[in-house]
Amino acid sequence: MDFRKIAEKRYTTKKYDASKKISEAHIEDLKHILKLSPSSINSQPWLFTFVSHKETKDALAEASFFNSPKISNASHLVVFSVQDNLEQFERHVEENLAEGSINYYKQFLKDQPAEKTINWLTQQVYLSLGFFLAACAAMEIDSTPMEGIEPEKYKEILNIKNHKVLFSVAIGYRDSEDGNQPSINGKSRLAIDKVITSIE
Repeated sequence: MDFRKIAEKRYTTKKYDASKKISEAHIEDLKHILKLSPSSINSQPWLFTFVSHKETKDALAEASFFNSPKISNASHLVVFSVQDNLEQFERHVEENLAEGSINYYKQFLKDQPAEKTINWLTQQVYLSLGFFLAACAAMEIDSTPMEGIEPEKYKEILNIKNHKVLFSVAIGYRDSEDGNQPSINGKSRLAIDKVITSIE
């Protein structure tokens, strides 16, 4: 696998082919990959909700502003949520994490303001997003990460408890006429010397 070539081909899909669906085997692989996402102290403060049920996906599309067509036509929608019930998260830490991780939580996180802790937990979910997008690209599955959604409506539609909805990712296969494809529109990125420095 040449990951550089994969990165060059990957793009944020704007238009999906509604007739093409991701195989159940690939969906199971993606679920397993998300489960393996990295997080600080192995905190894993997340909930990933996979949606392929048409009526539910359409309801979520209606709560997604200009992103609605992408969601309606994509094969699946994956909703990323963070645990925002800190009492529940503390129980999770005590019951599931290694001693060193528990000690880190007690020393650096437990007594700080709740908003700061939730912000830290949120950063871990964004780590999983990068992992997920890379996995999709490697599997030749197209993806569209979206913060342009109505999180509270998502929570209500999906009946999510003790978590805060952060963003969603449409996944599927591009429409051949999607004008955002790198082969049609190119990729717009800053020059490498603008974003990377080396100390040798």
